[in-house]
Amino acid sequence: MTVYNFSAGPAMLPKPVLAQIKEDIPSFQNSGMSVMEISHRSDLFDNVIADAKNDLRELMNIPDNYKILFLQGGATLQFTALPMNLATQYNHIGLIDTGHWSTRAGEEAEKIGTEVTTVATSKNNDYHQLPEYTDDDNRYDYIHLTTNNTIEGTAFSKLPKTKNVLVGDMSSNFLAQQYNVEDFGAIYAGAQKNLGIAGLTVVIVREDLIGKKPLPSMLDYQLLANKNSMLNTPPVFAIYAAGLTLKWLKDIGGIAEMEKINRQKSNQLYQFLDQSKMFNNLIKPADRSLTNIPFVTGNKELDQELIAQASDRGLVNIKGHRLVGGMRASLYNAMPMEGVVALTDFLEEFEAKHLEEN
Repeated sequence: MTVYNFSAGPAMLPKPVLAQIKEDIPSFQNSGMSVMEISHRSDLFDNVIADAKNDLRELMNIPDNYKILFLQGGATLQFTALPMNLATQYNHIGLIDTGHWSTRAGEEAEKIGTEVTTVATSKNNDYHQLPEYTDDDNRYDYIHLTTNNTIEGTAFSKLPKTKNVLVGDMSSNFLAQQYNVEDFGAIYAGAQKNLGIAGLTVVIVREDLIGKKPLPSMLDYQLLANKNSMLNTPPVFAIYAAGLTLKWLKDIGGIAEMEKINRQKSNQLYQFLDQSKMFNNLIKPADRSLTNIPFVTGNKELDQELIAQASDRGLVNIKGHRLVGGMRASLYNAMPMEGVVALTDFLEEFEAKHLEEN
């Protein structure tokens, strides 16, 4: 039985990447050492991290005046690191509230004494759509935005206009759809959804925004950039896996081609949900995510039955987040169209069976 993993993260990896990892586990590039054993100070790893940075810069058209950091601690640690590094003039940031993870970003910033103002929110609509935002103050060090909301199922396809520096948490649609890096002062993303395995976080930051004050070493973007992300032992294996994923993405045509594929995949599922008599996606169509699609029946017992039967069919991890319930299909880059077709076929069968019985 073929298994399709719809988990919100850690997510499935591309098959060619898994095959290469399997080959490199015993001996990396005929070194006699496993890829999990190579030193971060070795020439072998120098090539790995350099290739990964160069490929990422090429894929995202990252200008030379932006630093690329490969860090640990998850995107959650960046909720703290970002204000420490960037909120240096006013100690005040604006938050566009689109759900759980944007709220968490604000809460963590406040813990270190940064003033946080919610400049727009869609909480009153249960986060079923994105809020409208216009600048109301230019005394923010930056405006924080979550480009894709993993739990709620919304995403920005068009960025809000701001005179302030824009910072984007891009964790769940990083490399899945196109954005202009120069529209942001900083971008950050956990790797475990579209870039590889858990344990790696990417930060892309404009160099004129960092190095403003001394900070604890492991949270200091300038120091980490000066040390090529190797102030301590970096997540070697995770960076290696990310490098393979970036090469796979280049091979299929880059981010523009990946976004085209992701739109085809998401349309397959949205079209079914929109005509369904049993399932509902509650998100405003213009604000729908390409990568995370929540849906419900309105009946918790029926949801549980569906989740169990789906798992028996090899359609695993479609249980919705505990905050919203129901189901969720995460269609990250490595999810093939065949997996989405298998899911919609199953949902169609499940619906027909239950409508017939009732």
